[in-house]
Amino acid sequence: MSPRTRLILAMALTYLAYGMMLNTVGTVILRAIASLGVTKAGAGWFDGCKDVSIAAVSFLTASYLTRIGIRRAMTGALALSVAACLLMPLAGAYWAICLHFVMIGTAFAFIKVGIYTLIGQVTDSPRAHAAMASVIEGCFMVGVLGVSVLFSLFVGRGLIDTSHDWLNLYWILAGLCAACLALMLTTSPDRPAPSGETQSIPAMLALARLPLVMVFILCAFSYVFVEQGIGTWLPTFNNEVLRMPQSMSVLAGSLFAGALALGRLGGGVVIARFGWYRVVNVSLAAVALAIMAIVPLSHHLSPAPVSDWAHAPLAMWLFLAIGLFMAPIYPTLVSVLLSSSPKVRHAELMGLVVIFSALGGTTGSRLTAMLFSGLDGATAFGCMVVPIAVLAVGVTMLRRRQVLATVAD
Repeated sequence: MSPRTRLILAMALTYLAYGMMLNTVGTVILRAIASLGVTKAGAGWFDGCKDVSIAAVSFLTASYLTRIGIRRAMTGALALSVAACLLMPLAGAYWAICLHFVMIGTAFAFIKVGIYTLIGQVTDSPRAHAAMASVIEGCFMVGVLGVSVLFSLFVGRGLIDTSHDWLNLYWILAGLCAACLALMLTTSPDRPAPSGETQSIPAMLALARLPLVMVFILCAFSYVFVEQGIGTWLPTFNNEVLRMPQSMSVLAGSLFAGALALGRLGGGVVIARFGWYRVVNVSLAAVALAIMAIVPLSHHLSPAPVSDWAHAPLAMWLFLAIGLFMAPIYPTLVSVLLSSSPKVRHAELMGLVVIFSALGGTTGSRLTAMLFSGLDGATAFGCMVVPIAVLAVGVTMLRRRQVLATVAD
């Protein structure tokens, strides 16, 4: 196997592993509440531990990653992830879960910046770069889908399961990270960083004050608020509100992820034909209607627990529609921002994308946790129409800014 092939394989497996680890939050919330006695308010901090770490470390890596060395930083991040996964079954406590997600978020900040830098090193044309990025992101989605299926194997079939067996999954994740680490260590050493490459934090802060970027930040924050708020708490909603067994609740979460994957794959074709603005507005309207339908449907359910998929409530299937229509919105907004900006600013802009997306995800998960605790689950999800409305306003402003303004050099 050539060094280039080993590097590409290491990148693909690493992104798959982080697709799994970053998307365990929803199931961990469900199982921590059931087996560790964690409150909903306490569980609402899990996403924050992950996303705030990603945002904070991403801000710093824009300036310091090349000084550390990309390969060195990624191997360190993988070693940290092995330790984070081992911590879960060994400690099995609330503090350990919080620390686990802080460690995983910190590691992913290095991994994401490193992966996209390495893609540029192993490709020699824009088309090859786009193709490689698509493959790597596809591996991430495979991880998202796979972890829900794996988790369902470690969760009981009943409506209530208080066992700690679910923690054993983290031995597998630790082994996967160790395999990625071993493979990364066999790749070529770091290349010297080009001069001037580390001066991006001041430029990033300056870009955040530009009107087009400010509108995009509003849109990105609102979108991730909704996606993370729903995705993180969906297994708990399925179990407590829709009265589905915990194993089915976890698998239903993987179906939501699958709907997101399908929507992103097909969204590009639809946008190419009808234009991004029309497609995004139709998608937002469909998501709002689905949310408003779920609320009354969730209040009129049979008191008997769901026994199988044939008797799954309509509200559960409507969440798949939400995932399908939400999927193309975020990458489309990122594309609009980048296509309206000089290429020399794309790196700093992507830094802002990562930071404010992480902050939006944290806020969405935390606020949903508070609503889940203070209100019923259906009402908590019904409140998502508010950020959807904010996003609709932001999309209109973004389109106007796209026409009237261009990010300054």
